[in-house]
Amino acid sequence: MRVIGVDPGTKSFDVIGLEDGRIRLDLTFPSEVVAEKPEQIVKVIENFDANLIIGPSGYGVPLKHISELTDKDRFEMTLVRGEEMKKIPVLIGLQKMVDEMAEKDMNVWFIPGVIHLPTVPEWRKYNKIDMGTADKMAITVLGIYDQAKRLGVEYNDVSFVLLEVGFGYNYAGGVKGGKIVDGIGGTIFPGPAYVNSGALDGEVAYLLGKVEKWHLFWGGATVIAANEILPPEEFAKRLDEESFSRAWEAMKDGFIKAVAAELAIVRNPREIVLSGRLMRIEELRKDVKDTFEELFGLPVVKQRGLEGKAKEAAQGSAIIADGLAGGEFKELVEHVEIRKSRGSILDYVKFPLGL
Repeated sequence: MRVIGVDPGTKSFDVIGLEDGRIRLDLTFPSEVVAEKPEQIVKVIENFDANLIIGPSGYGVPLKHISELTDKDRFEMTLVRGEEMKKIPVLIGLQKMVDEMAEKDMNVWFIPGVIHLPTVPEWRKYNKIDMGTADKMAITVLGIYDQAKRLGVEYNDVSFVLLEVGFGYNYAGGVKGGKIVDGIGGTIFPGPAYVNSGALDGEVAYLLGKVEKWHLFWGGATVIAANEILPPEEFAKRLDEESFSRAWEAMKDGFIKAVAAELAIVRNPREIVLSGRLMRIEELRKDVKDTFEELFGLPVVKQRGLEGKAKEAAQGSAIIADGLAGGEFKELVEHVEIRKSRGSILDYVKFPLGL
C-alpha cells in the first residue's frame, strides 16, 4: 500500500510517501516555488501512484474527500479574503495545489484541525479558531505513535505535552489516554513564535484599525531582534547579541506558559515532547530541554517519528493516510477519532464576523 502526506508550511511544503508503513518518498519544496509552479509538487505526488493522499488542509475541515469540498470549506482552510491571498506564498500554494489535484481527480482527503476533534471538550473551544491547524494535529498524532513505540505502551497509556516550534508558528498540545484533549495554536500562543507574534493583544488589534492576513506572519522573535525574517540558524548564532537574546527569552517565556497550561489539563504526563524546525537546532533545543526539566521535573525528549528528513507534520499526515486506507496505522487513526471529526472552525466564535 502506498500513501502520501503533505505539510503546507510557512517556509516549505513537505511530502512524505509511505509504502507499507516505510518511507519511500521524502521531499521538500520552498513555499514560493509551490505558489509559482504548483504543478511540480502535484506531478511528484501523482507519479508516486498512492492509494490515498492527505492534502494540504490548512486550518482543517472535518475529514473530507476532495470531491466533497465546498467553497465554504476552501475558505475555511485558509481564512483569507480576496486580494490578501496574493501576499502570502503558503496560502497561494495551498489553494493552487488543491485546484490541480481536483482537476486531476486524485484520491485526496483533507483532515481536521484540533478544534474539529470530538476528544476536545466543547468548553475549550469557545471564541477560538486556531487550537492547532491540521498539520499540528498531524504532528500530535505522530507523537502518539512515537511514544507508544518508544516506551512500549498501548495507545491508551500514551500521555504527553507537545511543544512544536516551527518557522512561522508555535503550538502546544495535550494528549491524555492517547487522545488529543487540547491545543494552543499559533495565533493564540502566549508569546512570540519565530515569525508570528503569538497572541495578539486586542488593544493592538484595535489600534491597527484593520487586521490583515500578513499581520499574522509578522511580529515574532526574528522581527523583535532584527526587524526582518532571518534564517533560524543565523538567529541562533547571534544569541550573544542583546536584541537576539531578549527575543529568544521572549520565545522561551511563551513556551513555559503554554506548556504549563497543557500540563494542568493533561496532569501527570509521561514526558514533554519537543518538535519543529527550531528544535532541530541543537543549542536552542538544549536550552529549552534544560529549562523544562528544571521547571517541570519531567523527561523532555525530541520527537523522532519516522526518521525522515521532511517535517514532522508531513510524517504525521502520511501516517494518517495509511491508517485511513486500512494500513499499518489503522488502529492509531481509529483511536484518535479522526473519522468522528465534525463542525466548522467558526462554530464556536461568539462575535459577528466580517466575512
